[in-house]
Amino acid sequence: MASSEQWELIEKRLVKLGVNASDLTENFILGSGSGGQKVNKTASCVQLIWKNLEVKCQSSRSRETNRMQAREELCRRLETLKSDKAMAKRQEREKIRRQKRQRSPGQKRRMLDDKKKHSQKKQRRGKISGNE
Repeated sequence: MASSEQWELIEKRLVKLGVNASDLTENFILGSGSGGQKVNKTASCVQLIWKNLEVKCQSSRSRETNRMQAREELCRRLETLKSDKAMAKRQEREKIRRQKRQRSPGQKRRMLDDKKKHSQKKQRRGKISGNE
């Protein structure tokens, strides 16, 4: 059974992630799978919906335990999404920084040499004046 301390911790995590308890849609669904008739007769499976995220939990026969575990799973998913977005922003900033940094003297010399060779190659492609 879930203690009140565990519930408080989960509620704090949800608030920290920007989830209000009133925004959550909680449904209780009939269980399925192994566990006998008792599982199939009682609505112990918990479905939590917040915005476009849906979490289902049926790991226990206890509805209360499943409610707590569903909220924990929702927290984990939100934290993962948040960290993925932060990582993408960080990578984008790093990419721009690399693009803007100054080239080393060797890189600059090689680039200019390549440009010069390319320019000469294009100049040699002039039209052929022939007898027509």
